[in-house]
Amino acid sequence: MFGQELNDESYAICKADMLIKGQDVANIVGGNTLSRRGHAHAKFDYMLSNPPFGVEWKKVEKEIRKETRARVSTAVLAPACRACRMAPCYFSCISSPKMRPSQDGGSRFGIVLNGSPLFTGGAGSGESEIRRITCWRAIWSKPSSAWPTDMFYNTGISTYVWIVSNRKPAARKGKVQFIDASSFWQKMRKSLGSKRKEMNETHIAEVTKLFGSFVEAQLATVVDADGKEMSPQVVQEGGKPPVAPRAAT
Repeated sequence: MFGQELNDESYAICKADMLIKGQDVANIVGGNTLSRRGHAHAKFDYMLSNPPFGVEWKKVEKEIRKETRARVSTAVLAPACRACRMAPCYFSCISSPKMRPSQDGGSRFGIVLNGSPLFTGGAGSGESEIRRITCWRAIWSKPSSAWPTDMFYNTGISTYVWIVSNRKPAARKGKVQFIDASSFWQKMRKSLGSKRKEMNETHIAEVTKLFGSFVEAQLATVVDADGKEMSPQVVQEGGKPPVAPRAAT
């Protein structure tokens, strides 16, 4: 297990957890992931990033751009990263050099983002080019999943998970999968800050099924005879729609 954390409190908690589990605490480094190299020359099989939303980064912009020139070795992605003006987009730029080469088994990483990296930036901008290269050209990207609101402790905004891989099966190459999981949630018995919703085992299994089947699907909303909305149901391409409940007699 390796990692890097900006927040001092989270960094200390992670170190303590590593000690309790008997793991090497030196594998966790502190500091800004964007401006300071953590595990600079390491290659990983799996990576996960959860960058903070709305954090000001202009104070370290010069260091970030300098680091990007040194770190982003992927020729098609480097110019886009240098032109990007949005900090969250950089996380795809700094994760790509840490991917294990496909000939050595490949790599996969996930990034939890808000909606800005998906929609900000006009055609030809750094943000747009990152999307075009990783998504529209489908060089690496696998699914992008929209999550429900109120899923995190410090924010209630909508979030998206990008999954990027350089070991896509032949059937998925040249394609990008989008999964709308924004209605897959249940209320928590007790809120934790802004976190009021959670995904249960059924929701997680449904998203996993959608990812694995890799087919078009629609979300059907079923209401009972009294007009009360029941849980949404996924109807995959070619599948049968859900049966409407009968009215009580």
